[in-house]
Formats: sequence, C-alpha cells, structure tokens
Amino acid sequence: MEAQGRVLLLTICAAGIGGTFQFGYNLSIINAPTLHIQEFTNETWQTRTGQPLPDHLVLLVWSLIVSLYPLGGLLGALLAGPLAVTLGRKKSLLVNNAFVLAAAALFGFSRRAGSFEMIMLGRLLVGISAGVGMNVQPMYLGESAPKELRGAVAMTSAIFTAVGLVMGQVVGLRELLGGPQAWPLLLASCLVPGALQLASLPLLPESPRYLLIDCGDPAACRAALQRLRGPADLAGELAELEQERAACRGGRARRPWELFRERALRRQVASLVVLGGAMELCGNDAMYAYASAVFSQAGIPQDKTQYAAIGTGGCELLATLLSCLAIERAGRRVLLTGGYRLMTCWGSVFTAALCLQGSFSWTPYLAMACIFAFILSFGIGPGGLVPLHLCAFPLCLRLRGLVLGHLPPRDQRQELRGDLGGAAQTQLPREEPRPSVGRPRGRPVHGAVARPARRGPAPDPPPPVEPLGVQAWCSASERWFQGPLGALCLEAVGRKPTMTNSEKRRGGKHSL
Repeated sequence: MEAQGRVLLLTICAAGIGGTFQFGYNLSIINAPTLHIQEFTNETWQTRTGQPLPDHLVLLVWSLIVSLYPLGGLLGALLAGPLAVTLGRKKSLLVNNAFVLAAAALFGFSRRAGSFEMIMLGRLLVGISAGVGMNVQPMYLGESAPKELRGAVAMTSAIFTAVGLVMGQVVGLRELLGGPQAWPLLLASCLVPGALQLASLPLLPESPRYLLIDCGDPAACRAALQRLRGPADLAGELAELEQERAACRGGRARRPWELFRERALRRQVASLVVLGGAMELCGNDAMYAYASAVFSQAGIPQDKTQYAAIGTGGCELLATLLSCLAIERAGRRVLLTGGYRLMTCWGSVFTAALCLQGSFSWTPYLAMACIFAFILSFGIGPGGLVPLHLCAFPLCLRLRGLVLGHLPPRDQRQELRGDLGGAAQTQLPREEPRPSVGRPRGRPVHGAVARPARRGPAPDPPPPVEPLGVQAWCSASERWFQGPLGALCLEAVGRKPTMTNSEKRRGGKHSL
C-alpha cells in the first residue's frame, strides 16, 4: 500500500508542477521586471524609429503584455476539452508543454533579437498552457484518485497555485533573477517546471476512466487501476466505471446553453457560475497589485518591499494548507461563507484606511495589516475550496483578467511617468512645441518627443519610417487617446489628454 501511495503522490506532483503551478508562477514573475521590460520597449522603439516611444504607448504595450496572458488562458480553457477527449488526460498535459517550450525560447532571445513582440507572443503561449493545465489537471487527478481521497486530491490544485505564486515572487528577487540584465532568464524560467513534468509524467498511468469510457479498453483500465490502487479488490470500482460507461453510451457532450435547459442540471451549473464569478471578482488580485504601494506608504524602504510582497504569497499558501486540513471537519459551506464574510470585513476596513491615510499616521499600518488579513481569509475560504469546482472557474478567470489586465496598478503608472518618462526625456534635447505652419498635424504633442529647431520657412524633416503594421497600430492608438474615451482614461491615471496643434489654435479646448 505504501508503494501505491507513492504512485498517487508522484501523480499529484507531476500533474501539478506543469498545471496550476505554472499558472501561479507565470502570474507572479511578471511583476518583478515591470520597469525593465518597459525600458526595453522604449529603447527598442527608439532604435527602430530614432524617437522614444511616448509614455502612454509604453503603458499600452505593457498592458498588452500583461493582458495577453489571461487572453491565452481563455483560448487554452476552450482548447482543454477537445484535447482531453482526443489525446487523453496525461498526453494532453505532456503536449501542453510545447507551448511552454516555445514561450521560453521567445522570452530568452527577445532582448538579443530586439523585439518586444516576442514577449507578447510568449505571454500568449504561456497563457494557453495555463488554461489547458488548469482544466486538465483536476480532471486527471479526480479520475485517478480513489473516491475517499478525491476531495483532498482536488485541493492540491489550489496548493500548487499558491506554491507557484510564492516561487515566482522568490525567483523574481533582485538577488536572483529580478535584476535589469536577468529578466529574460526570469521569464524563460517557466521551462524548468515544464521539463520536470516531461521527465516524470510519462512514467505514470493514464486516467482509468478515460481508458475505459473514452477508449473502450478494459484491460488497460484494469492495469492502470492496479498501479494506482495496488492489490486491493478492484471489482467494485470497475463495476461503477462500467455503469458510467453504459450510461454515457450513445450520448454526446452538452453545449453550455443546453445545460441550463435541463432542470436536473440547472442548479449545479448556476452554483458553479456563482462560485466562480464571486471568486474572481472578490478583489484578491487587486490586493496583490496594490500591496507594494501600501507597504511603501507604511514606511518600508523601496528595496525591501519585494520581501514584504513574498509574505502575501506565503499567507495564501499557509491559509490554503489550513483549509485543506479543516475541510472535512468544518465543511465546505462554513469555510466558504466564513471566508467571504471575513473578506468583506477586512475589505471595508482597508477602504476606510485608504480614505483616511492623510488624516492619521497609523492608517498605513492598518492598511498593511488588512492586506495580510484579507489574503488569509481568501485562502481559508474561496481560494482553497472553489478550485474543487475547477472546471468551471478558469473561463471566468480569463475573462476577468482580460479586462483588468489593461489597467496597470497606480504605483506602476507613477513609476512609469517618473523613472521611464524622465529617462526618455533625457535621451534627446527637449524643446517647447511650436504651432504648426503650412500644414495641419494630427499627431499629438508630447513632451518626451523632441522636435528640431525651425529657422525661417524651411519645412520640417520627414518623419522616420516606422515598420509597417506597427505604424498603423500606433496611429490608431494615438487617435483613440485623443478621443473622448481616451481622454477620460488619461485623466483617470493622472495625465492630461494630448492636444493637436489645431486644438491649441482654438484655445486649448478638447473636442470632447
């Protein structure tokens, strides 16, 4: 029995290291090289065109890099079902590492090739890998674990996610791979978990349920069960699988909208949607995003906030482990409702502390304590329990991340306007913009873009030739930022909307 326990443990670790661990790891490692990637984007653009990229376009490129990860997760979640049925659970996890290998190559050679587009494509590929792994891993483990251990085995998905978050924060330290020269290796380090899965998972059996129901191979199903269960009596479990096979015979996979038409399935589907939506909209990711700014306001030195941020990931890991131990005694409903109530309480106190941070000296410390308490409550409640319904919530996760990924945290926006904007302005001599003479201009006037001095009626030099496709993309982006919605977004992040010269001649009023 000890040998079979080791086989099940190895199955859990081999599936998790390339599944939800990769999701948490790639989610957190992007935070450390934020400014380095933004500087690389600006330098790359200046090398190509001779001009630094305006601040709002650097911010737009960075937002795309961040948000392509959840977009890839959405594609991966849609791809996971057909892959799991066509190739099987184990082979799907193995083939899924092809996306990781390709992304690691793009990350590793992006700086040498001078292409920030390679980073964008790599983030899309690791997002696809995360979407496939987060769906196939719980399916594979749930079908491989014995009935009495399925709840505990399903909880390992949340544990591997928390471990991945912490490991990404640790590897991203400046002393390891978070420096200005090592960030391509940091992004490419997702290759290591993928290589570990490729080395270990082929030694383990395929899902017994897939072998019997999808492949129709009773002999292979019995062999897989014997490797997972040992010499125990398998007659009862085989009989259950045969009954499920007979019930599924002649049926077809239901489409999502068809599930709501079935009265017997409507309540279960509604509960999955509510649980998944509540988890992804509860604000836990916002706490992670603004933790560094709150720590700085509390008096922690800027070079030490990265160590405090590791504590947030450690809190979620600790709380998830405690939830795994308490789930059988307290029950799922008690932990879920209790976790959300505590999160509501701490979130309210956190909001009040942020509103009063200018009035009392102790409010930053209260806000910092609320961050840790909020994350602990999340790990005890929804963070550890909702992954039991993991097949439903990755789609909600990707849709949420796709929207929020375009809005970087306020502290990153301030750093971008200060450090990167100042560096861009010192690369070329700065001159005050002058009114247009002779021809209208549609490009915005930006302080970081230097214009040559004009003497007499001499015409302006021709603009530098920009790569095809990139020129059209930037022109469309600038036109959007000049419009009503773009102006509102720039005002929301603390910037003044850009004006064309024709608008300046009308008295500096925007045509909103």
